[in-house]
Amino acid sequence: MKAIFLRLLEAVDKECGIRLEAQDSHRSTAATRFKLALHEFASIPGSPFAYWVSSRVRATFLAIPSFESGARTAKRGPSTSDDNRFVRVSWETEHSRSHGLGEWLAFAKGGNYSPFYSDVSLVVDWEARRRTFHGFLGRPGRDTERPESEGFFFRPGLTWPRRTTSGIAFRVMARGCVFSDKGPSAFVADDAPKTLLGLLGVLASRPFAALVEVQLAAADAAARSYEVGIIQRTPVPDLTLADESTLASLARRAWSLKRSLDTRTENSHAFNLPALLQSPTGTLAASAAAWTDRVSATETELAAIQAEIDDRCFDLYGINDEDRKAIAEGFGGTAAAPSDETSIEASDDSEPDESESSAADTAALTAELLSWSVGVAFGRFDVLLATGERPLPPEPEPFDPLPVCSPGMLTGTDGLPLAAPPAGYPIAFPPDGVLVDDPGHPRDLFATARAVFEVVFGNDADARWQEAAGILDPKNHDLRTFLARTFFEQHIKRYSKSRRKAPIYWQLATPSASYSIWLYAHRLTPDTFFHLLNEVVTPKLEHEERKLLSLVQEHGPNPTASQRKASAAQETFVEELRAFRDEVARVAPLWKPDLDDGVLLTMAPLWRLVLQHRAWQKELKTAWDSLCSGDYDWAHLAMHLWPERVVPKCATDRSLAIAHGLEEVFWEEGANGKWTARKTPLTPVSELVAARTSPAVKAALKELLDSPVTGGATKAGRRGKTPVRGSDTG
Repeated sequence: MKAIFLRLLEAVDKECGIRLEAQDSHRSTAATRFKLALHEFASIPGSPFAYWVSSRVRATFLAIPSFESGARTAKRGPSTSDDNRFVRVSWETEHSRSHGLGEWLAFAKGGNYSPFYSDVSLVVDWEARRRTFHGFLGRPGRDTERPESEGFFFRPGLTWPRRTTSGIAFRVMARGCVFSDKGPSAFVADDAPKTLLGLLGVLASRPFAALVEVQLAAADAAARSYEVGIIQRTPVPDLTLADESTLASLARRAWSLKRSLDTRTENSHAFNLPALLQSPTGTLAASAAAWTDRVSATETELAAIQAEIDDRCFDLYGINDEDRKAIAEGFGGTAAAPSDETSIEASDDSEPDESESSAADTAALTAELLSWSVGVAFGRFDVLLATGERPLPPEPEPFDPLPVCSPGMLTGTDGLPLAAPPAGYPIAFPPDGVLVDDPGHPRDLFATARAVFEVVFGNDADARWQEAAGILDPKNHDLRTFLARTFFEQHIKRYSKSRRKAPIYWQLATPSASYSIWLYAHRLTPDTFFHLLNEVVTPKLEHEERKLLSLVQEHGPNPTASQRKASAAQETFVEELRAFRDEVARVAPLWKPDLDDGVLLTMAPLWRLVLQHRAWQKELKTAWDSLCSGDYDWAHLAMHLWPERVVPKCATDRSLAIAHGLEEVFWEEGANGKWTARKTPLTPVSELVAARTSPAVKAALKELLDSPVTGGATKAGRRGKTPVRGSDTG
């Protein structure tokens, strides 16, 4: 006996629709009336109430082997249970580890909807000796310290976001990655690239997605969860060698096309040059149009590849035209094909930004060009790629390990960043990572970025620079003001991912942003702030004080109104510089950066020096308060500033002991493999604290905590005007 089901999703008045259906059964169409036996629901794993699916589609689950059969397997990865501690974005970590216990490894953790290709932007703190996250002792309530599916880490595979608002999206996962619970992954027995790519073709197809969606019939369509078990139970047809070769070729081409668009994203592993330098056609506006045309052509080809994959997979699944149409229409509205590539991965709250859009307007692309120029000015990117003196590197294979540095970075023969300009290099970047916003200064950021344009555009440099100024600052055509007031905010947005904000060019400024120091995070040392104090800020202050004295003497006892205004502006500038110098002096004795702590915590002690950007200052202040209260005692900075608090905790918290290299001092491993606290530490706590305590650091910390916050946005700063400053530096 068969039951009758009515599907009235499109009916505005459901009650009226049911009444009409009951009165006249002949008026129903195949899209609204379905008849099937209840036992047929059991054909689909989980017996979802998918009455609108044809018997032919349901039979697919019985006729075709499931994914988890033969040489295929899908695995869920672990949750770190504390991403703040164990996870970073790839650009904020040191390129070579400082503590020698492990390394930062690529961490596939979901992300935005992006089939075939998506850069892995996160890294996880991995300790090879323990085969676990550095300091990880298991999730709360779990006895095992071994991360889930650890035996499958570092293998090439396919991964997908577990929770997403835009449909399932399988993509390549390179060799050498760790994967998480939010980025489950699929593998084949021999790790063969061709087999994986052929499988990717099937998994990225419309029929496979439809069979997955059928199993989620009762789920909330707004944010579905594509669990490993569902993938394991979904049918995957056996492929002949010819089928595998064809699908692998199509998937490989789709991966290549998607990756080619990512070569413009400066914090991607694929980056080589900004978009405007990949499509140079004269003016910046014309180059932007050329990039847009390239994106359009790429997306057209991707659509054709997807259509061919879908057609071939429909045939492999034996799905006829009627069911193809039903699938294309989403089985009446339940499984519409995803189309928004910037949709947010629900479980991770990723924030789409300019770098995640394949196409962008002229202003966004010009901002990327200026950002790249700043990167060249700091020695991060290689300008010779833009001039053609260094050829673009060949495209890697899809499953090749991700590089430590992107192809666009300035690196040595070891593949790591160069600390100083090589012989004959046309841009003299600072090895200490310090630039300033100070006209006439040899380290002036504006002038160095302008010099990058000279190298890239030659005789057209001035025209391109002026065009960029008009695009980015239409009102005043002033790139110096743009760099001082707008660039850092855009940089934070560009360098934010997966709830982490990790700017690597740091603007420390007076409240009005009339004077700024720019630091490159990867060049910081414990001496950086002593250098700033003695060789940058103090000489600048003395120069401006002399200028103020000269103005007062020049104007005499009866200055005019305009002279009084000029003196007042210079006095305001000097007062800001004095306050700025005092803050630098407070930080210098306690400054000991370690990027393994992450950008936010490393920069937290500097929160009083970013008055020009209130939102970021608030985040830094919050992080600093949390450090002070003991919330981040796993951090190197916490041990540096508060050893008397952190060291004793290591005796009762093995995870903290591991983080600070004190595990064997306070803990011992028994014959059964269990760790217990030592009754007596190998070294007394008092000695450990004393060895880590510096009177100078303690005095500086006390002064920093006791000192009132100086400065504040001046009226000129709030209006967007810059107080008068010197045109040169003495």
